[in-house]
Amino acid sequence: MEAHNDNWKIWEVFIRSKNGLSHKHVGSLHAPDAEMAIKNARDVYTRRSEGISIWVVPSESITSSAPDEKDELFAPADDKVYRHPTFYDIPDEVGHI
Repeated sequence: MEAHNDNWKIWEVFIRSKNGLSHKHVGSLHAPDAEMAIKNARDVYTRRSEGISIWVVPSESITSSAPDEKDELFAPADDKVYRHPTFYDIPDEVGHI
């Protein structure tokens, strides 16, 4: 493997374990480009054939909210309970949605 270079980006890695499921964030790694990030992600995060699909995204391309903004960001949704399906019973036979 090539030596680490300061110009390498940090990539966030998402793996889909099987069809029908969402990709899940599994970690981060350094790589010079997307192709190498995919190969490194495969080698690091799918050693036991855990995945069927890999996404890599440059960390710098991800925008997120800060935990201390939680109250102001999510407060408007709290007064609209109809948006939250917490009062529905989902039958066990439905499985993963």
